[in-house]
Amino acid sequence: MKDLRQTKIKRNLLLRAKIIHAMRHFFVNRDYLEVETPLRIPAPAPEAHIDAQPSGGWFLHTSPELCMKRLLAAGYSRIFQICKCFRQNERGDKHLPEFTILEWYAEKTDYGDMMEECEEMIRYVAKKTGYGETLHYQGQTIDLAKPWERLSVARAFEKYASIPLKKALSNNRFDEVLAEAIEPFLGRSKPVFLYDYPVEKGALARLKLNDHQYVERFELYISGIEICNAFSELTDPSEQRLRFESERDLRSSMGKDVYPMPERFLNRLSYMPEASGNALGIDRLVMLFGSLATIDDVTVFIPEEL
Repeated sequence: MKDLRQTKIKRNLLLRAKIIHAMRHFFVNRDYLEVETPLRIPAPAPEAHIDAQPSGGWFLHTSPELCMKRLLAAGYSRIFQICKCFRQNERGDKHLPEFTILEWYAEKTDYGDMMEECEEMIRYVAKKTGYGETLHYQGQTIDLAKPWERLSVARAFEKYASIPLKKALSNNRFDEVLAEAIEPFLGRSKPVFLYDYPVEKGALARLKLNDHQYVERFELYISGIEICNAFSELTDPSEQRLRFESERDLRSSMGKDVYPMPERFLNRLSYMPEASGNALGIDRLVMLFGSLATIDDVTVFIPEEL
């Protein structure tokens, strides 16, 4: 039936398949092992602004991160996974409650190494899918030639925001200012790595070695769209527990469910080697490659159709 949405987006779904195939080829060629971890877990990472979907007393994972890091601790040095993730209360042009990510980890690397590999991976996918050095997204031309731009969070606030970084943090407006005043300007003509996040936004990232005000975290932006979130991984279980407890307290103060502490992850964390990791939104990358305005255009079935 020609009026079905799935029929209309067939070309986009073919592009999606080619992109995922190229991703797999890239990692296999670099001696990464593809892994599968459970979608349903007893305790997600407690993050204040990410809400997990309950599932029979457990939860559908918001990320495969905790299980994949346990594999690193068990001796798997280079791993990747393409999987579904689930988050409540997320719906919009760039958000779905069920979405697809690529997540990968490599031991003996840091976030600088991960920036370079992320750059190489996306350029490889562009080449294999016929896009070469240039993307055209919604009237913008994006130059993929190396090197990509790098911009610290502190410098981004100085350049684009009307409020200083420290004031945005103290007033609990960091995410708001980043989304409204900074993100729209990032990666308009060339991809931008936004790096060195304040420690208050540390999540599971390692402290910056020479400045503990910041963590070794970056996000990649292309045409104002966040594509991935990456860290030099924190391997100190005591520090990670403190951060999780802080997030649980914040969830409680916001009237949200407080998740169980992921004890088995914390118990394995001290065995994890120094490593970097990256979580990349496949749906959004397909949107960019296909010059598509909404995530619905790259998704086989959206929630409203089920």
